[in-house]
Amino acid sequence: MVRSSMVPMLLVCGSLAAQDPAATRLSLREAIQTSLQNNLQVEIAQQAREVTRAGVAISQGPFDWNLNAGASVAWQKEVASNSLGTRSTAASTNRDLTAALSKAFEWGGSASFGYAPAYSYTHASDGSWSSGSPYTGALTAKYTQSLLQGFGREVTGAPLVIARKNSAAADYTYQLAIINLVADTESKYWAVVYAQRNLGNAQTSLELAQKQLKENEIRLQVGTLAPIEVTSAEAQVAQAEQNIIAAQAQLDNAKDALIRALYPNAERPAGLELTDAPTLSHTQLDEGAAVKMALERRVELKSARLNQEVGQLQLKVAEDKVKPQLNAFVGYNGATNSYDALGPVNTDLTGAKYPGYSVGLSFAMPIQNHAAQGGLATARANLRSSELGLRDQELSVILDVRTAIRNVDATEKGVTAAAKTRFYQEKNLEAEQKKFENGMSTNFTVLQVMTNLDAARSAETQAQINYANAVTALEKSVGNLLEARDFVIK
Repeated sequence: MVRSSMVPMLLVCGSLAAQDPAATRLSLREAIQTSLQNNLQVEIAQQAREVTRAGVAISQGPFDWNLNAGASVAWQKEVASNSLGTRSTAASTNRDLTAALSKAFEWGGSASFGYAPAYSYTHASDGSWSSGSPYTGALTAKYTQSLLQGFGREVTGAPLVIARKNSAAADYTYQLAIINLVADTESKYWAVVYAQRNLGNAQTSLELAQKQLKENEIRLQVGTLAPIEVTSAEAQVAQAEQNIIAAQAQLDNAKDALIRALYPNAERPAGLELTDAPTLSHTQLDEGAAVKMALERRVELKSARLNQEVGQLQLKVAEDKVKPQLNAFVGYNGATNSYDALGPVNTDLTGAKYPGYSVGLSFAMPIQNHAAQGGLATARANLRSSELGLRDQELSVILDVRTAIRNVDATEKGVTAAAKTRFYQEKNLEAEQKKFENGMSTNFTVLQVMTNLDAARSAETQAQINYANAVTALEKSVGNLLEARDFVIK
């Protein structure tokens, strides 16, 4: 989309009411910046984005290393008997220490390591006997690999990938909130500008009506005009005063709406003085290029594509759940002899003096597997729904762009036509007033032309604002609004 600048259009404004010196001066860019800083919806979207980002860390949790450790000490007094049948009391002491380290991997495997030294000693209270070599222990290691269900990074790591895509989608949602806020702020800004100009037009119309009334009163005094003509001029003045009241109320309402958008929580200024005016820039558009840009850049479509990708991953996970479970495992179990101290036990374990090995397969499969079959059907339906939703959004975006292009073209031509209409209505009023002065026109005709000029001025002002809003809508529709305003989202 290429835009070539033209000379800013003539601003048609009458004398506005005196500005409050305490009023806050705002350009359009400053208004947008203020809105972005204070708007509650932006903060809500930002917090939602932080929640989804935290979801990525949560999804990484199953693949963390896990350390489990425990220690216990137990003492037990009991009745014991020896081989001769003599009974005596005995006391047993047990001390256990366990330490285990485990981790699941994204390709469907898991590993675990364990170290468990133990102390167990029992002796008779009369000293007749006691257990010897109380120290023992075990050192274990095991690796398990899924061969069917849960095999491979694509399905095992799917929750993490989905969390990352959801986080990216939340970024797009946040961007969309910013884009909508910018567009809404511009609309409210131009509404105030229109209301200011409309009030100026109403004041100008009142001045013209008052001037015509004075001239009619003079003509009445010299006897060249009937009293009814003065009454008609007075009615025109009264109507102009009524229009000023309505225009002032419209301006106050528009300012309140803009202030509410800019300062929802912050201290509100005593008043606003807007410094920017809409300018007419001829827009050269290639509809095909604009549609292509929109399909590539609209954040709604980016989010919908991520949703479709999530659906594809969820379908693969659901298909994986239908498979039976077949796991292969290999393990090591280091044993030790019993000793009177812990040192020899550790020497046996670390030196693999008494090694043990295991290898095998485990198989499990639900006979009917209703839950997995139902999950698969749900995943297929969700994926199809996301595909259809994406296509529907693409069609809506294409229509949006084409409509926006036509609106820009129409409003641009409308500004030119409205300016011509206002110009010729001014000339027409000048001509009618001269004719009236020379007795070639009537007071009624002059007042009617004045009314037409009022309507033309209002229409020109509205056309200028319509064009500014149409340009905003076009830039939003092609996904270029923030770049056009030189805003960068962090």
